[in-house]
Amino acid sequence: MRILAAWNDAAEAELLGLYLNLDTNQFVVTYDEATCLKRLLEQEWDAVLLSLAFPDIDSAYTLFDKIRELQPSYPIVGACFPHEVFQLARFMTNGLRTYILRDEVGDYLFLVLVTLENTIAAVKAEREQKIAEKLREEIDSVRKIQETFIPKNLEAPAGYRVAARYEPSQIQVVGGAPVVLAGGDYYDVFRINDKTLVLLVGDASGHGMKACMSIMIMHTLVRMIRSTLYMDTAAFVAEINKHLCSQTIVQQEGGFITLLYGVLNKETNEFQWTSAGHPMPLLHDIQQECIQQIGDHEKSGLPLGVCEDAEYETCSFILPPQSKLLLFTDGLVEAFPTHKTEGHSEYGIQGVFTTMYQSTELGPKETLEALFDASHAFTEGSGRHDDTSIVVLSRD
Repeated sequence: MRILAAWNDAAEAELLGLYLNLDTNQFVVTYDEATCLKRLLEQEWDAVLLSLAFPDIDSAYTLFDKIRELQPSYPIVGACFPHEVFQLARFMTNGLRTYILRDEVGDYLFLVLVTLENTIAAVKAEREQKIAEKLREEIDSVRKIQETFIPKNLEAPAGYRVAARYEPSQIQVVGGAPVVLAGGDYYDVFRINDKTLVLLVGDASGHGMKACMSIMIMHTLVRMIRSTLYMDTAAFVAEINKHLCSQTIVQQEGGFITLLYGVLNKETNEFQWTSAGHPMPLLHDIQQECIQQIGDHEKSGLPLGVCEDAEYETCSFILPPQSKLLLFTDGLVEAFPTHKTEGHSEYGIQGVFTTMYQSTELGPKETLEALFDASHAFTEGSGRHDDTSIVVLSRD
């Protein structure tokens, strides 16, 4: 605790120093306006202790006004004798945080430390609240932008059903430092024609507006490059990657985007897909009573925006009858209870498997809800620390 004092009584100031200069506390006392203002600007202070008799009420108010002008965020604690209380009004209405009543025998000295500690703690709590509110406003703005390009009405070919959902992360303030949890999650589902359905999920690195803008650029590219490349998933992803590598906003501070891009052919029931550093899809074959990861990380190429000449691979499999295909971002498997101080456990792939087995009889929408509910419950109320997107495609 660092306290700067403007005081009028040297003997009392010495006693204050004995009470306040404990442990790591720093108490510096000044006896004139010039010295006080000089010390005010030399370093950061947690609070200012101001005697209203410095050396008189008017002079003290002049100094108070200058301190407020130079350092408006510093809490100022006044000290006055009982007969000076009526003078407090103009101080209090102009920003005096609180005050201490001085008595002639000096018993008030025992209250100074706790008053300053409580004042500093209250100011810190208020600042954290303001930071949290500001972050909520910022993240709400980001989410409103995200909502404009996340599809609302999804249509699947005959014999198929599809459901998708994006859930934003939550805001926390830890140790006084803001944690910005808005990310760059993204999904899209659209039909090229009556027999072809495109599904993709993406996740931009970082958080906040930059991640959102990166995803917006990718979304625009996906919807603009309408050609036969849609059917060749590796070629399409490579084309998107080349465009993103030329976008400064994506590459700032080492930014990148992971993507899983897939195309379903209704006539053959073949699902072709390409991964750019993204988690692999999961297939729940209900008839065979098994869930498996399709493909492996060796078949995953570099994230988008890293290397213009990156090569990508097309993978494919036949979606069997009575099955569900799951595409997701890592916010699902990485959900964890943030309040636990010992150990670290995540919802993980095993949690996903368990929930999908429990959802065998459910449709894609209900399966989607079960996955969100289960992973959220795993956090034990602490909420998600990352955005989460899930796409569930089922074949009847």
